[in-house]
Amino acid sequence: MKEIIYQILPRYWGSEDHRNGKFSDIDAKTLGYIKGLGVTSVWYTGIIRHATSSTEDPHIVKGDAGSPYAITDYYDVNPYLADNSDNRLKEFIDLVNRTHSEGLKVIIDFVPNHVSRAYNGACSPKGIEPLGKSDDTSKHWSPDNDFFYYPNERLSLPNDPEGEYLEFPAKASGNNFSPSPDINDWYETIRLNYCDFHTRTWDKMYGIVRYWASLGVVGFRCDMVEMVPPQFFKWLIRRIKEEFPGISFIAEVYQADRYREYIEDVGFDLLYDKSGLYDTLRAVTQGNASAEGITRCWQFLGNLQPRMLNFLENHDEQRIASDFFAGSAAKGLPALAVSLLLNEAPFMLYAGQEIGEKGMDNEPFSGINGRTTIFDWWRVGSLSRLWNTLHDIRGGLSDEEGSILSRYREILQTAVSIPAFCCGKTYDLCYCQSPSFDRSRLFAWLRSDGKKTFLIVSNFSDREVIAEIIIPKDASSYLGASLPSSVSVSVPPEDYTLIQI
Repeated sequence: MKEIIYQILPRYWGSEDHRNGKFSDIDAKTLGYIKGLGVTSVWYTGIIRHATSSTEDPHIVKGDAGSPYAITDYYDVNPYLADNSDNRLKEFIDLVNRTHSEGLKVIIDFVPNHVSRAYNGACSPKGIEPLGKSDDTSKHWSPDNDFFYYPNERLSLPNDPEGEYLEFPAKASGNNFSPSPDINDWYETIRLNYCDFHTRTWDKMYGIVRYWASLGVVGFRCDMVEMVPPQFFKWLIRRIKEEFPGISFIAEVYQADRYREYIEDVGFDLLYDKSGLYDTLRAVTQGNASAEGITRCWQFLGNLQPRMLNFLENHDEQRIASDFFAGSAAKGLPALAVSLLLNEAPFMLYAGQEIGEKGMDNEPFSGINGRTTIFDWWRVGSLSRLWNTLHDIRGGLSDEEGSILSRYREILQTAVSIPAFCCGKTYDLCYCQSPSFDRSRLFAWLRSDGKKTFLIVSNFSDREVIAEIIIPKDASSYLGASLPSSVSVSVPPEDYTLIQI
């Protein structure tokens, strides 16, 4: 079965009447909707307790809501997500159980590189020492320290010219070895010290992953993997899987030349293919690159293709429908067809993508940047309208949003229900087309399980294309199917066509 991951920040889900969504808002109707899209796993983003301006010094919090990646306690969940904050862990476990009962797997973030400057680990289980508690702060580095220090130097924050926030000695920021991070740095975080050999920090981080696995989490999206020694991940993954065989690890990586290392040596189950297919499809959609680059992507990956996680949106990237990307959700459909149907690779969908969320709100901290803010308390209008639609409340989806949702449902169901797309072979047809076939704006391929064969053509141009697609004899032998020598197709502008042949 093809894996489809649905990423959602629970604090954005629910009625407009609430300041933020709750665990309980992800109810049976919500999960039934997600399951109905063809989704197999839900990535709940922003679960583990992080710094907010209401709980920590605002100088070390980006925005009022704060970053979900500035964790203050690895053994706690965010109180603001619970109906009863004192009962928050049970409410999260209830969400895990509801999700599992719908036949969906639960993924959360594992943020191994950094924590909030306000990290305290107050909810650490008995006998578990919080990160940094017994560090020798007189040393810049020690294998026994969890953090890096600058002895006799005070932290200088870019948003604190008066020096109101006191950190002495200063600790290294998440992405910058300096006691004076700048405004573009992750100045709200401090970097963990792993070393490339086994240390007590390794053991503490193993304990954290094991804790969440014991609560029913079966997947971890691992943040900024390339900033942590691969030796640690190799040890961690092997050890966790010995005890929890069904656990999966997804790596956020960007160096394509290290893909094979992270799969074959380190042991990750899936890798972000941001630097490959995502960047290529975005450039092609915007008219800044030729569709021929799609062929180069799969040729580069070779047998690693099934281990890539394809996507067109996530919390870090700009929304397809934003003015910064395609300008409308409909214009992203050709790229969606390629990302979802080209091969067996899993696909990730970001909540709101399927209804054309634009990410063009003017949020207090993030501003208008084509992304859905992770730093502000904010209600995302399209998600509230989706909530209303699912719960039969007035003020539901617009006609345009409903139309995009129908297209997404159709192609997602195709991807997960037809064997040719779930587990069939792929044949790229672009190399054998006539000179009239515009390889810069068209991409054509076959998917087949030997019993049924489908032709898909993505049209990235702004004009309708009527073409005779040549199918070479080699395709028939490779796919194990009897195929015609050519097929006539009509492809609408900025859309795709899928037909059985």
